[in-house]
Amino acid sequence: MVEQARHVPVLLDRVLDLLAPALADRDAVFVDCTLGLGGHSEAVLRAHPRVRLVGLDRDPQAIELSRRRLAPFGDRVRFVQTTYDGIAEAVDGAKVDGILMDLGVSSLQLDAEERGFAYAKDAPLDMRMSAGTGTTAADVLNTYSVDDLTRILRDYGEERFARKIAGAVAREREREPFTTSGRLVELLYDVVPAATRRTGGHPAKRTFQALRIEVNQELESLRLALPAALSVLAVGGRIVVESYQSLEDRMVKRAFTALATSTSPQDLPVELPGHGPQLKLVTRGAEQANEQEIEENPRAASVRLRAAERIREAT
Repeated sequence: MVEQARHVPVLLDRVLDLLAPALADRDAVFVDCTLGLGGHSEAVLRAHPRVRLVGLDRDPQAIELSRRRLAPFGDRVRFVQTTYDGIAEAVDGAKVDGILMDLGVSSLQLDAEERGFAYAKDAPLDMRMSAGTGTTAADVLNTYSVDDLTRILRDYGEERFARKIAGAVAREREREPFTTSGRLVELLYDVVPAATRRTGGHPAKRTFQALRIEVNQELESLRLALPAALSVLAVGGRIVVESYQSLEDRMVKRAFTALATSTSPQDLPVELPGHGPQLKLVTRGAEQANEQEIEENPRAASVRLRAAERIREAT
């Protein structure tokens, strides 16, 4: 399919290397929490013929496209339409051997102009990952108070001019409600100072990120998803997370570090039973794409990858 041809999974080789010790040469279960177009999952299934996949995605269109792509693998694949915080229910509480979370908006959603995720084209202000259900970006812009708009632009977009943008949105929507991305982009060009535009990238980038996170409740889903995923990870199993903005990466770092740290009192000469680390950090900090990968796949430019292995069950 055209969508699959243009879809390049981010850091695919590195993801495969990190998951291999948990999946190779065994009857393992791998959960792709953000299935998208199925690129990572297809590579895992080809690399490990005994692995079974549970593929999760909130977007029914992604599920359908992945179903076609992964059809050759037959009953090795099971699809579940859910957000990634539904992982425990999706696997019925069973232990799994590998987990991938490739966070943020998928190639499918970015490339579908009618979904309104990209600011390069004028499109309806939608941004819902579950197409057709829930609050849209237009709803947020047209109904949120100035204080609430300021909060999400500041907290989710890390936008320095959050208050100024929120005030301008409030004034403009009185004249006419926002419906398309082009009008919002024009407003942002007017509000964000030219000096900042020259050094801080496209003036719409941070606002669109903030709206997308709010519409899809991404950070709340991730806050719930990380402990849920770690709770079903078997001893010897590995989890790999690819984040594309600092808020997500900090959440992943905190979740991994908390379980990779002993809970024994620091002044004790020996580890107390049941207090040792539950995870081993497999990556040193957050790994990034190299220049060659970014050149081949520009969407890898902002990726931060972290991986961990479960070494002890929770008590």
